[in-house]
Amino acid sequence: MAVQPTHLLYGFEYDKLKADAAAFAGRFARLALGRPLAADSESLRALAACMVRRFGQPEGGALVLLGHGTEHFANMVYPAMQTALRLAGGRRAYMGTVEGWPGFDEVLAQLKEDGCGQALLVPFMLVAGDHALNDMAGDGPKSWKSRLEAAGFGVRCRMRGLGALPEVQALYGARLREIV
Repeated sequence: MAVQPTHLLYGFEYDKLKADAAAFAGRFARLALGRPLAADSESLRALAACMVRRFGQPEGGALVLLGHGTEHFANMVYPAMQTALRLAGGRRAYMGTVEGWPGFDEVLAQLKEDGCGQALLVPFMLVAGDHALNDMAGDGPKSWKSRLEAAGFGVRCRMRGLGALPEVQALYGARLREIV
């Protein structure tokens, strides 16, 4: 039996899945649990290269990826992704989170420092669900879109999650092949 989670990173949910899978280990001749998409530095570099190739560098603007964020130590994936984006050629590519670090204030400071006037917001989430619809692109005053517009930025939002990208699907397929 192979279990390939669709988690982007290790975290509380992955820890729970790992414990749940362990409880069923004796019921199968073999039970293998796959790793999250951004499980190591090689994975981060591949994902960053995919993001830079896919979304490029908007003229006079920035690519802002917005992840969920977590209180788990695995939140360190997000600042590591920021570095991986830069190393992949994303000079104006930024990583932010809804519920973690780096947050809105850190990303806003970087955008201002780098003289960006426009931002393309892209969910760094498997699907463009509630966080993408409301926290990223919502019309309410607390959304990243509204806050960036209030700070004088032109903002566009991409409303498709990473799971819709063939490159990301291929990365998940590689994860599954590791355990079968």
